[in-house]
Amino acid sequence: MEGFLDALRQRVLVCDGAMGTMLYARGIFLNRCFDELNLTQPTLVGDVHQAYVRAGADVIETNTFGANRFKLGNFGLADQTHAINVEGAKIARRAARGQAYVAGSIGPLGVRIEPWGKTGVDEAEQAFTEQAAALAEGGVDLFILETFRDLNEITAAIRAVRAVSSQPIVAQITTEEDGHSLDGTAPDRFAPALEKAGADVIGLNCSVGPAAMLETIEAMAHLTALPLSAQPNAGRPRDVDGRNLYLSSPEYMATYARRFIGAGVRLVGGCCGTTPEHTRQIAVAVRTVAPRVRPAPPPASDGSRPEVATVARREKSSLARAIDDRQFVVIVEVMAPRGADLSAPVLQAKRFSTLGAAAVNVPDYPKSGARASAMAVASLVEQGHVETVLHYSCRDRTLLGMQSDLVGAHAMGIRNVLLTTGNPTVQGSYADATSVFDVDAIGLTNMALRLNRGLDIGGQPLGAATKFHIGVAVNPFAPDLDAEWRRLDHKIEAGAEFLVTPPILDVGAFEPTIARLRQTGLPVIAGLAALESLRHAEFLASEVVGVRVADDVLARLARAEEGNDRLGRAADSTEEALAISTEIASWLRSRVQGLQITTVHGSAATAERLLERLAPILAR
Repeated sequence: MEGFLDALRQRVLVCDGAMGTMLYARGIFLNRCFDELNLTQPTLVGDVHQAYVRAGADVIETNTFGANRFKLGNFGLADQTHAINVEGAKIARRAARGQAYVAGSIGPLGVRIEPWGKTGVDEAEQAFTEQAAALAEGGVDLFILETFRDLNEITAAIRAVRAVSSQPIVAQITTEEDGHSLDGTAPDRFAPALEKAGADVIGLNCSVGPAAMLETIEAMAHLTALPLSAQPNAGRPRDVDGRNLYLSSPEYMATYARRFIGAGVRLVGGCCGTTPEHTRQIAVAVRTVAPRVRPAPPPASDGSRPEVATVARREKSSLARAIDDRQFVVIVEVMAPRGADLSAPVLQAKRFSTLGAAAVNVPDYPKSGARASAMAVASLVEQGHVETVLHYSCRDRTLLGMQSDLVGAHAMGIRNVLLTTGNPTVQGSYADATSVFDVDAIGLTNMALRLNRGLDIGGQPLGAATKFHIGVAVNPFAPDLDAEWRRLDHKIEAGAEFLVTPPILDVGAFEPTIARLRQTGLPVIAGLAALESLRHAEFLASEVVGVRVADDVLARLARAEEGNDRLGRAADSTEEALAISTEIASWLRSRVQGLQITTVHGSAATAERLLERLAPILAR
């Protein structure tokens, strides 16, 4: 056979359809590792390939879409990455019988890579290199990188393939109805970027049906001179008696195949829901349409964006200005109550402000029950003319959802944000409650910084820069301090402007970490627990992640309760608890740039009493 690219210059080639759809139809459950079937049921995989070849496919893709060590690791199969990919290529080669090109299928890693996740670009490239080398060893004619949502990840995959093979690369992004990738990158960014990265063919696959994909393909035709590919789903999946079914008929897909060719596509096929019958009809349609000769696109843009004025830190909020002026600041926690009446936290915030708080922090704890979001409470408090620090975590939110939330928060006047990964959801009375962690705090901080530069996560201009004053958490008592410092360095690189610690209840353990915190050059806001009793301290020591309570603190509270018992009164260590909190605050006064008073299941009244006692200390 002539080379794949030579054939593509002469005619339109037909790619196969869905592998997963066919394996599922043949009795393979969705919770199985489909890639492992290359080793355990090679005949079944080969039969699917042969069905597509008989249907007229010019290109068949190996059953290796998820055969990288990250995804295989979820099934305990990371050590079989090489074997699964080599065998996947060999099975497809045998099924092709010289009648079809074999494309090594490579999909996303299934983890977020920097700047949105903790997996480094170098780690991603290593994983892609491992997979591509094995596919090349198995004898593929080309590579298809497909269903990528992250431009950064697919360009890493292209570099990895190029490092081990000179075979052609088809690079395909998956998009929404609006033509943007699932992470919000527009065609005018990803099409030139894929061409520049070294792809030989660029295109789209998955996520949407033919109609929406055609509009994006038509836009891409004006952005690149490279051959285009299109592999849509057989429509959007529909729930029919509990099963997701793709209902676009083979005839409908064939009609759109002609339209794709008219738009300049040279490689056309299908993705989820497509079957050999869809491929058969597409192949018939391809033979009836002459390939379109596309005019040369205009010169590519240099990718530059209009400059957007960014905002200096001190201009972002009153809290930022106070910190920049080296004032010692105090932030106090205000909790969202159960129910729809949010007047209490608004009134409490005003009370704290009157007592000297520079701002109130609205925590994003995963509590059960019907509670308003931290963002809703923060917005109402801001309307009451009290500045807030919105505690915003990655838990329960997708990357795009977090971007929408932050843009909305900024529009509502929220400027100070404390960005954290978050703790898993507390199930409480909801046994089916789950958590979503699309990215971690490092990725979230990167997002906020990008918004502050006037760009969304897809690189599209916002029209104006946001003014977020970005805080991040650091745990000086982490079990693995080296890892914690590395993560802190990444957060600072991502755009952090101030640091917040958990409640400090062991000054002896905290003191050795102060020098390392100062090395960051960022202001440190130390957590301060408004202690109430021995029971409260024991709870913090035993059940709150990141809090360490000194033995002498527990001993003092225990002695206070024992003394009260001997006097014949009910055990009460409240006064001693407040005294301890006050002493810790006094010790921290000369060592950090501020305090964040937290109740952590204590009462707002105790926080008020503590704030009143701190007045002489704060005045120093």
